[in-house]
Amino acid sequence: MLHDLIRTWFEWSRDLGYLGVFLMMALESTIVPVPSEIIMPPAGYWAEQGQMSLIGVILAGGLGSTFGSTLCYWFSRTLGRGILERYGKLLLLPPERLDLAERWLKDFELGGVFFARLLPVVRHLIGFPAGLVRMPLGQFVTVTFVGSTLWCTILAIFGARTIGQQPGLLQDPDALSQAVKDNLLWIILLVVGLGAGWMFVKWFGKRKAA
Repeated sequence: MLHDLIRTWFEWSRDLGYLGVFLMMALESTIVPVPSEIIMPPAGYWAEQGQMSLIGVILAGGLGSTFGSTLCYWFSRTLGRGILERYGKLLLLPPERLDLAERWLKDFELGGVFFARLLPVVRHLIGFPAGLVRMPLGQFVTVTFVGSTLWCTILAIFGARTIGQQPGLLQDPDALSQAVKDNLLWIILLVVGLGAGWMFVKWFGKRKAA
């Protein structure tokens, strides 16, 4: 069933063009588990084939991600913690996931929103704690857009190159997702390294100030 659903999302992003990319990436940035790994790489490949422009695909993905994450921001800011804690499981947001996102935001603050857009799990959730702590909307949207667009750029360029060499990946979303995870490992390690380095600098600065 999940495989069929993934294939449906995949086909929507292909058939609806920029709108499809926008909608799928908007869902990806909410609690709906749409993997960006099956949306942006094919879109990048189709852009390479002339069906869309690469810049247009990247902007559609970045704007969609920002829109979806902003919906989560306003949802939590408007309804508050009580609703999330009471009904979070029904929204695929159990307390432990919300706690994870809150700890991430507390440790990294505004920069955490940026890094969150480049990492699994946290990427989908960061809008909720940002809304709960009432982070300034302008700052949240700006940093979310920059981080989301960077991630979409990486995936789109990867798809343009890799699917161009292995067109058969378009027929198997599961294989495509796995190929992305296997080949983008170094990027994830780089992001984690940058995050760890930044966290150390922040911790060291607080210790020195104390």
